Amino acid sequence: MKQVEYTDKNIITLEDLEHVRRRPGMYIGKLGDGSHVDDGIYVLLKEVLDNSVDEFRMGEGKQINVTLHENHVEVRDFGRGIPLGKMIDAISVMNTGAKYDSKVFKKSVGLNGVGSKAVNALSEKFIVQSFREGQSRRAEFKQGKIVSDSGIIEDTKSQKGTYVYFEPDGTMFEKFKYNEDFVNTMLRNYAYLNTGLTFNFNDTKISSKNGLLDLLNENITSEMLYPIIHLKGEDIEVAFTHTNQYGEEYYSFVNGQHTTQGGTHQSAFREAVGRTIKEFFNKNMELNDIRNGIVAAIAISVEEPVFESQTKTKLGSRDMAEGGITVNKHISDFLKKELDNYLHRNLEISNIINQKIQESEKERKAIAGVTKTARERAKKANLYNKKLRDCRIHYNDSKGNIDDTCIFITEGDSASGSITKSRDVNTQAVFSLRGKPLNSYGLTKKVVYENEEFNLLQAALNIEDGLDGLRYNKVIVATDADVDGMHIRLLLITFFLQFFPDLIKKGHVYILQTPLFRVRNKKETVYCYSEEERLKAVAKLGPNPEITRFKGLGEISPDEFKHFIGKNMRLDQVTLKKEDAVAELLEFYMGKNTSERQNFIIENLVVEEDVE
Repeated sequence: MKQVEYTDKNIITLEDLEHVRRRPGMYIGKLGDGSHVDDGIYVLLKEVLDNSVDEFRMGEGKQINVTLHENHVEVRDFGRGIPLGKMIDAISVMNTGAKYDSKVFKKSVGLNGVGSKAVNALSEKFIVQSFREGQSRRAEFKQGKIVSDSGIIEDTKSQKGTYVYFEPDGTMFEKFKYNEDFVNTMLRNYAYLNTGLTFNFNDTKISSKNGLLDLLNENITSEMLYPIIHLKGEDIEVAFTHTNQYGEEYYSFVNGQHTTQGGTHQSAFREAVGRTIKEFFNKNMELNDIRNGIVAAIAISVEEPVFESQTKTKLGSRDMAEGGITVNKHISDFLKKELDNYLHRNLEISNIINQKIQESEKERKAIAGVTKTARERAKKANLYNKKLRDCRIHYNDSKGNIDDTCIFITEGDSASGSITKSRDVNTQAVFSLRGKPLNSYGLTKKVVYENEEFNLLQAALNIEDGLDGLRYNKVIVATDADVDGMHIRLLLITFFLQFFPDLIKKGHVYILQTPLFRVRNKKETVYCYSEEERLKAVAKLGPNPEITRFKGLGEISPDEFKHFIGKNMRLDQVTLKKEDAVAELLEFYMGKNTSERQNFIIENLVVEEDVE
């Protein structure tokens, strides 16, 4: 092994924002291209918005204008404006800001003096202009380096506040594009948590009068068993109801930040809501039976919150404030008083909750025997599960590149073989199906344990007791792009919708796109994912290129396959919205209305001609 020289010359001191550009993952998580909701360009926008929302939370400015363009974003708030003398430092010098002073920014999200600086460093163009007390100052940056500064000038016409323009750096965020739906959802979440705040987003106004009540009404896709219980107190707001869906579904927030991975506040709520209801009925109830079918949202405000990552998706704080009450006790005491009072005052709703718990208990006991057997079988299989080719890093690990963890669900041995030989063994696992899975529509959760394939899949994902232990960030359905492959996709999505809807709602389920054609000549090979791409490739490569149509994943060699599941992997996220009318969709496509569905297929059939 060649020895590398290690001397004083190797010791490098990076300028503040240069470190952000060298190690962006430390500040914004992954980069991405905007096709996924957790990609870096949305983190950049969130960091800018956090500052504007914090102004509103301090009682300054009731409107925020957000204008989304193809490759840049403009945000204008009407808060106090950045102090003009220190404006340049505030957005370009690390660990500089007012949010260390909890008197000025009490219970804010942006606490570490990093956010807007990271946006500046990772932008091809970044403009900030502050308006205060009849004066203003404007500065422009490129990749974190200052290009121009107007200095402090008189400005008596503009309203106070801050204007930010940023264009993500295309050399880092390759071929990026903002998804307007993702931004819309982000702004709606801010609005739910900040009643009285209005976002003017392009041509749309977004606001909320009822906070978390509005959030649940917008997001619940199953029938509610009773009206949403909505409770508010000092530094806490909760809302929940029960539905007929399986499992538990939570939306949690801290200081207006959507903690998509939960944390101490979400765990405390789960425990407290179960125990409060159990004590109200004074019966020997299982907490899982109490919470089965619950859809809930919780928002708390914490002084100096501690998050488990720079992207603030999981709360680690145990205390509400320095030396004060714990998060757990605050939530527990609040629910013990307010929820207990609510249940006593609304006995009709209490009876519905009791009935739901009894139904969950009855079903659990009915499948207790098969559940025990299935768990033992899954435990043995985990020691040597032929269906699972596992990876080394998992989503529920505390270290490692957990966001990249994924599991490919494939059909048959040939497809799984190609992926297994091509995959990154650190972060990519493979689960092989044996033919078509069972149509689970209309069946009870007993089928999850009776069906060996479903049981082993559940065990591989580690989702029997909810998403807290989920082992892979992305659950990727990788099937052939033919009729059988489409059917398998539909059967798997039906399975997740029936028994683990939160897996889809939290954005963990994807469909792998694989190329339909390979077009090549002696100098170049182009993989095409559609007929349109094939025609472009033929035009590009000149006369008579060799065209191969892939009929199945097993036909693609491992050497080729590694290109399709690597850095440029194409994924379609499976999304679920209220307007999707899940019950009706499943009934139509997966139910027993055979003749109605057959007529629909005949009327909408598209015949694709074979490529010569």
